[in-house]
Amino acid sequence: MLLAPLVPARSVVAGKGYWTRLLPLLAALACVTRVPSFLRPLWNPDEGYLAVQARMLAGGGQLYETVVDRKPPLLPWLYEGTFAVFGSGSLTPVRVLAVLAQLATAALLASVARRRWGDRAGRTAGALYLLVSVGLNPEDAQAATFEVFILPCTAAAMWCADRRRFAAAGAAVACAFLTKQTGGAVLLPVLYLLNRYGGPRTGLLRLAAGAALPVLGAALATDPAGFAFWTVTGSGAYASFTGSELHVLARALTNTAILGAAAAGLLPPIARTLRIARTGAADLWLWLAASAAAVTLGFHFFGHYFLQLTPPLALLATAALQVLPRERTSAAVLASACACTLFLTWGVLAPRPELAHAQRLALTLDRRTAPGDRVLVWGMHPETYWLADRTPATRYLTAGLLTNFSGGRDGPQVGEKYAVAGTWPVFRAELADRAPALVIDDSRGKPYGPDRVPSLRRLLAAGYEHAGEVDGAVLYVRAPGG
Repeated sequence: MLLAPLVPARSVVAGKGYWTRLLPLLAALACVTRVPSFLRPLWNPDEGYLAVQARMLAGGGQLYETVVDRKPPLLPWLYEGTFAVFGSGSLTPVRVLAVLAQLATAALLASVARRRWGDRAGRTAGALYLLVSVGLNPEDAQAATFEVFILPCTAAAMWCADRRRFAAAGAAVACAFLTKQTGGAVLLPVLYLLNRYGGPRTGLLRLAAGAALPVLGAALATDPAGFAFWTVTGSGAYASFTGSELHVLARALTNTAILGAAAAGLLPPIARTLRIARTGAADLWLWLAASAAAVTLGFHFFGHYFLQLTPPLALLATAALQVLPRERTSAAVLASACACTLFLTWGVLAPRPELAHAQRLALTLDRRTAPGDRVLVWGMHPETYWLADRTPATRYLTAGLLTNFSGGRDGPQVGEKYAVAGTWPVFRAELADRAPALVIDDSRGKPYGPDRVPSLRRLLAAGYEHAGEVDGAVLYVRAPGG
């Protein structure tokens, strides 16, 4: 008979006591750092896109067929499930899940740090992570979107790999990928740990099976060809920044500087230990490097991409503090707390002009259309559909999918010929089958306006007439007989 290893009773009690003390503190800190997220109906268009997708799925839509985006399925399903339980009129339940995601990430990082460097390191890692996790523009840090839900998956992958549980690590990598493709970058440090521990061939097979099976299951649960196209093969033009180099570079430098300010308590100890000692954290450096590559992928450098850097930064800072005088830990936590306070103040006080704009357009839709009408908002603010509770006339919720415009891209690669392959025939067929009662051209001088999109210009000329303007957006209603 096999006997379980004996663990001293004092160690078991001490372990339980450690977590019963630490988890409530981390939970309280997670709640405090997410307070601004509950002060706006939504924070960015990604939240609006997910909310509209969830309503379309609830209405019988099929992911990657009649409901499309360049993202994997887990978060649309999460929104759909949350709406099914709590209703689709508010994002508050999803924001609660985001708080839990941040808490789970902090707890997993604390567990990794405690296993490697002791109890104090666990507390330090959990606290530093939560303090730095809001260190970006609030619309990036406070939104309940992809990166926030990637992070507990990536932390879980490292936690499992650190304990040589490679099947579970593979499943966690798959969950990260199925939340957003760049989450799969954590596979690199997981493979490093597998190699470092001298994992046998069976370890690699378990890792591969754990990673492949959930992805295969998601593909089969949707449409395999559509899944592959929308998540992997159909975004080649989107990844180019030709003609927008200065714009993209400015965004990259700005968001790097913002995160650097938020990590003011973490970077000095990391830099100091690089000069004076080796911390034995090669896997964490590889995690940071893989996350940085994920931020770079696609050459867009949106602020929320940088959230993937925060877990490895927190662990690297914790590792560095173990070889520095103890007072440096207090200084790092204090500096991080001060930075966190500034970012929370920004989140509470910052105006949201684009949200106000979307709300005005939504009010116009509500006044000018009936609940059963289909409408078209030609722009980059899909939240307008959700705010107005109106059904989109097309599966393409932003003009970006039909023109390759994204995040202020001002280069030459914007227009019909740069659209996602096959979208325009489907778009024309959808509008011909059930023409929208109202079209809002919300391009406002952007390079995807009707004057640069011939098909849209012809559609409006053939069946619609000008009906005024609202906040810079142009309204079109169906012409008599149109």
